[in-house]
Amino acid sequence: MRFLAVNLSSFLVELSSLDETLALFDSLSAEPENGIQEMIPAARTLLIRFCPRETSQATLVEKISRHSLTGRTVGSSQQVTIPVYYNGEDLPSVADLLGTEVQALIRRHQESVWNVAFTGFAPGFAYMVSDDGGWQTPRRSTPRTRIPAGSVALAGEFSGIYPQASPGGWQLIGQTELKMWDLSREQPALLMPGAQVNFIDAAKSAKTISLPARVIPPDLPENTGSTLTVLATGLQTLWQDDGRTGRASMGLSESGAMDKSALHAANRIVGNPTGSPCLEITQGGFRARAAGEVIISVTGAKCPLTLLTAEGGRYTVDGYRPLNLATGDEIHVGVPVRGLRSYLAIRGGFIVPQSLGSAARDSLAQVGPEPLGVGDILAIGAHPHPGAVQLNELPPGPLPSAEDTVTLDIVLGPRTDWFTADAIKMLTAQCWRVTPQSNRIGLRLDGEQPLARSQHQELPSEGTCSGAIQVPTSGQPVLFLHDHPLTGGYPVIAAVAEYHLDLAGQIPPGASIRFNVIRPFLEIAGSKASDYRDA
Repeated sequence: MRFLAVNLSSFLVELSSLDETLALFDSLSAEPENGIQEMIPAARTLLIRFCPRETSQATLVEKISRHSLTGRTVGSSQQVTIPVYYNGEDLPSVADLLGTEVQALIRRHQESVWNVAFTGFAPGFAYMVSDDGGWQTPRRSTPRTRIPAGSVALAGEFSGIYPQASPGGWQLIGQTELKMWDLSREQPALLMPGAQVNFIDAAKSAKTISLPARVIPPDLPENTGSTLTVLATGLQTLWQDDGRTGRASMGLSESGAMDKSALHAANRIVGNPTGSPCLEITQGGFRARAAGEVIISVTGAKCPLTLLTAEGGRYTVDGYRPLNLATGDEIHVGVPVRGLRSYLAIRGGFIVPQSLGSAARDSLAQVGPEPLGVGDILAIGAHPHPGAVQLNELPPGPLPSAEDTVTLDIVLGPRTDWFTADAIKMLTAQCWRVTPQSNRIGLRLDGEQPLARSQHQELPSEGTCSGAIQVPTSGQPVLFLHDHPLTGGYPVIAAVAEYHLDLAGQIPPGASIRFNVIRPFLEIAGSKASDYRDA
């Protein structure tokens, strides 16, 4: 085992094979170590997320190094049959690559027993491996910009099925009509880690396929009768809360509010539980009208707030304060002068449907309520035990404007040694401009000197975290935010410290970032906590 630091609460365990990775994952699942919050298995690695209040990196490394890598200890009894129309446009070229004929390739794909090793890339995307091996298939040199949902594909040692239309570089061999991801099912992901999968020829089979039962949505909380009607949404207004944790087995990252401290403050001000769903308003431009007496608060980005009363009065109001609205009153959230995202909470909480335990909208996975639109009527709940309205909530220090340079603390790793010494130096020596292509998935950065790699082989997919600084072939980094993909195939040179993630979520396009290393690249040798070495 090789242990590599990721951030202050995560590290990567690198192993020599997929079998070892799955054996360690199974061993830790059967005999959990205290403090581990989540594990994300991938092709050759296991990402460990832990709670620093319950354990330490050194303690976990020592304990994990004692676990067996010699065999699988747990598995799934799930068996799934997938009907496939073998009409993929890459079938002839894949047959040539594997030294066989098209019909022989189709027959072998059906006769092989496939097992779901891990999930990632997108919700419901399962990486399947065959016990008979010999499926090493190179990815396409030029990825497709759009692969249809249900496409059955091969890449490396894996077979996979695209759960939704997306870009991709896998070789297409067929198509299935089964939905890999369906939120109306009790288990949205059709294929879970450990499942055994058999492929059959849909054109020749009349076999009936049974699917997981559909789930009846729970009743929503009682409505007080008061509402907010959306008059304008600005660039984007989403439902967000603390996100959905523990869903890695489905291929889902946490998502949730980009600035969780602002979300919590907005809820505290109006007496709600801190993780209650709020409106996340990007770059202002939001307007809403009240029906009934309501108390709201607006936190996060520093922006002009205007109250228009039903009687025609116009008042400038402060953020981070409770604000009473009567029937017919309107609240206008202007364009921020500092920061990027504002959070609007309402006393009693909004009534909003949840997906997988959260109301957060995941823009990559397309999970959670749709973005708000003009004319939407937002119902308000009646919390049985509301807290007191808070008058002493203070905003944080100044948020960045588009002209500012923001310093973010980073931890080097886990793939810092894949880059040249000059690239590692330039990561912190130059400023990185935040481009307009940035979003909730990540900040796309642009620097004068791209980061060059010293290792150019393909990196097997491995788990990622919020704050990871991934470097694609262009050399221009992408700083992953809360809607990031669960796994990635480009090397991560460093990760932003967790305490700076809220700040990262408030950096507007045009601003610049300077990275400050707080921990050098560390490979934790063996199981000794003191046996660190700098690279």
